Order: sequence, then C-alpha cells, then structure tokens
Amino acid sequence: MKRVVVTGIGIWSCIGRNKAEVEASLRAGKSGIGIDAARTVYGFRSPLTGIVETPDLKEYLHRRLRVGMSQEAMYAFMAAREAFEQAQIDENYLQTNEVGILFGNDSTAKPTVEMHETMMEKHDTALLGSGLIFQSMNSTVNMNLSTIFHLRGINFSVSAACASGSHAIGLGAMFIRQGLQDMVLVGGAQEVNPYSMAAFDALGTFSARVDEPAKASRPFDAARDGLVPSGGAAALVLEEYDHAIARGATILAEVCGYGFSSNGGGISQPSSEGSFIAMQRALEDAGMTADNIDYVNAHATSTPQGDEEEAIALTRIFGGTDTWISSTKSMTGHECWMSGASEAVYSILMMQGGFVAPNINLEQTDPSAATLRLARQTIETPVQTVLSNSFGFGGTNSAIVLRKTK
Repeated sequence: MKRVVVTGIGIWSCIGRNKAEVEASLRAGKSGIGIDAARTVYGFRSPLTGIVETPDLKEYLHRRLRVGMSQEAMYAFMAAREAFEQAQIDENYLQTNEVGILFGNDSTAKPTVEMHETMMEKHDTALLGSGLIFQSMNSTVNMNLSTIFHLRGINFSVSAACASGSHAIGLGAMFIRQGLQDMVLVGGAQEVNPYSMAAFDALGTFSARVDEPAKASRPFDAARDGLVPSGGAAALVLEEYDHAIARGATILAEVCGYGFSSNGGGISQPSSEGSFIAMQRALEDAGMTADNIDYVNAHATSTPQGDEEEAIALTRIFGGTDTWISSTKSMTGHECWMSGASEAVYSILMMQGGFVAPNINLEQTDPSAATLRLARQTIETPVQTVLSNSFGFGGTNSAIVLRKTK
C-alpha cells in the first residue's frame, strides 16, 4: 500500500486568512466569533456567527472565471492557492501533470435564493445570467477549482454534512494508496451567508449567548447552550510519498489512518458507538493504539448532547491516557462542511509549531468528559500524532490519523 503525505496546506477562516494568521490565533486562543446584525433582521433566533472576510479575487482571476463562483468557492480558491504555493505546485506543473480534486461541500444556498427572488420579481429566466447555475450546484467548489487550476484527475464533491471535509481527505488518501492518483487536492468549504443557516437556526441548536460572542462556543463545558455556525475553506495537497520525495517536496505530515461509520439511527441523533467505531477504525488503519496519539482534535461543537456522546466515546479510548484533547471549535465555531478539513490543517499547524491549541471557554468540565485530558490553555509540547474527529447529520462519522514525518 502506497504512503500518503501532505505537502501543502491552505486556510481561509474566521481566525485568519492564511496559515500564519491562523497559527497565531490558535496559539493565542483567539475567538473569531461575532454578531451578524443581518441575521436578527432576517429573523434568526441567534445572530452569532464566525466572522469570515470575503476575499477580493479581482487581482487573481478574470471576471469570466469569477462569475460562476459561489461564496464558498471563493474561500476555497484562496485556501487552494495557498496550499499549492506551499507544495511548490505552479501553473506549469498543473498544465503538464494529472492532479485530482475532492472537496467537501453540502450546500450552496445564497445563489438558489437569489435565483428564486429574481424569478418571482421578473418572471424571466433570461435575466438569471450564466453564472448562477455554477454557483448553485453542490459541486460548485470542484467545478470552479478544477477549471481555474486545470485539474484533470479525479473530480467530485463529497456531501456528508459536517464530516464532508474529513471524508474528502480519507477518500483522497484511498485513491493515492491504491495507485490511482499521485496527487489530489482535498478540502472543505462552507458558506456563511444568513440564507445558509436559517433552517439550522430553526432547530434551536445555536448558542443564545449573544452578550459575550467570544464565549459562546463552549465545547465540553457544563454550561454550553449550543453551537455557533461558521465557515470558510481549507485545502490540503495530498501526494504519494515517493512522488513527493522525487520532486523534492517538503513533507508536512502523513495521512496514515482513515476510519468511518454510520450511526444508523435518528437523522440528527449523535452516537457514542458510531463515534467510537470511526476512531477505532482510524487507529487500526494507522497501526496505532490510544497511547500512540499525542493529540485529539475533537469534533465537539458545543451542543449538549453531541459533546456528551463524543466524550463517552473518547473516554472509552483515551480516558486516563496522556493524550491531549481540545476542540478548536471553541475558537472558530462550527465550520460545518469545511470543519473536517480545517481541523486537519489546524492540527498540522500544531504539529509544525510544537503546541496544542486550547479548548477556550472551558470553565466547568461536563461530567461526561471528567477523565479526559482537556487542554484549557495553550500547551507547548511536541505533537507527532493526531486523531481528528468529524461527525455529521445523518449519522456519518469520519476520523483521520495524521503523523508528523521526519
């Protein structure tokens, strides 16, 4: 079985517009959560959200390429651009080599709403223009990035709720392991416009701690009252090990384990058993046990039931061990479709920087997590191995094991 390594990473999130900004925020325990007043006007119960800057792509792309880009595709372009740059993949390489793309994305609400509004007002499809169709499809990220970067390998979107980005990494690794691709751009993207989160807000799953936005996302805290939605994009260049060595690439980490499962229960019901199976499979795939893992980036979104179910599963595997655990969602909020990819990027930044990011806002640990080694503040320590969890609606679970290479 061929080895799979990461040779480039890119990120565009509420805690930073590039790797350097994001690493600084992770070290400082800096929150990217704020108030979106438009959500209150629109009728949201909670106006809390990750504040993600919209990139200006005019200096990078011609209008003909920009017209079909959704909000999440714009974020993904910036993340992919940074990842390719770190991997030393330029336009000439992309034009003369086959590179694949697998991106996690499970909604594109804004252009769909805009199409409907135009039709209700004008009753003329000719006025919709040519770009909205490419913005409104779930494969919007893949179709835009594959066109912009001339990607000619495997090309499809992974729609698996909040595990989408993680499954994209796992599937990309599988294609490379089996010798079907030498290089695959993988990642996840999430829109942050109000349209994309209105139905989510209707479920009552969002935190109502509007008086202190930075303290609203509280994974594993006994006083947590719900998640905070967020978004952006993250990208990773996955590459076959010998291929990376042959071209002199710098190897950041190895993807050495991928585990998955489905709960088979209620459509929004979390499951400690499903979480446990995904983690256990990832460890077995990597040939590791709990004692080999230095850090777990937990899925923990700050919902009462979800955190508890994950804590039960984590305790079965890591309870009483020296493994550090934190949820970076305490800073970023829940980045939904991109979170599995962004949290892999955050974990690699911790590996490279020799630290564990804190689980901020953890004032009183929930009893279900009592035996877990939760990082309340930044821990300066070598991080060689990471397990990153991602779970989603419909019972889809994914876990990735990353190892730092020498």
